[in-house]
Amino acid sequence: MALRARQVYVQQQPELPQHQQQEQRQPVVRKKPKLKFFSVQEKFLFVIFTVIVASFAVSILHTQGEIQTLSMEIQSIERDIAEVNNNNTDLKVQVSERSTHQRIWEKAKELGLTLNEKNVKVVPGE
Repeated sequence: MALRARQVYVQQQPELPQHQQQEQRQPVVRKKPKLKFFSVQEKFLFVIFTVIVASFAVSILHTQGEIQTLSMEIQSIERDIAEVNNNNTDLKVQVSERSTHQRIWEKAKELGLTLNEKNVKVVPGE
């Protein structure tokens, strides 16, 4: 008897039009509840961390810029020092050329000076 009741039930199901059958066949999409990945405190900490990292990066870049500027100034001063040293060396050479005994005698004769042995004092040179 149970078999017959089942057959009757299966036969009594009304046939739905094809349009409704297609709608029933589509899988039901269940929306998953949105998961909160980060809490408000975590977001706040992330923002604070980002601000700190950015400020460190800016300060490092600023320091590097100052170092580069000072390095360029140091190189400029070193070039100036080298130029002054070269000028000093050239002037020392000129002094040594102009302080020879022969040149001094020539200048003295041009000016009309004579050598008096009594007035000569020998002074040791450098």
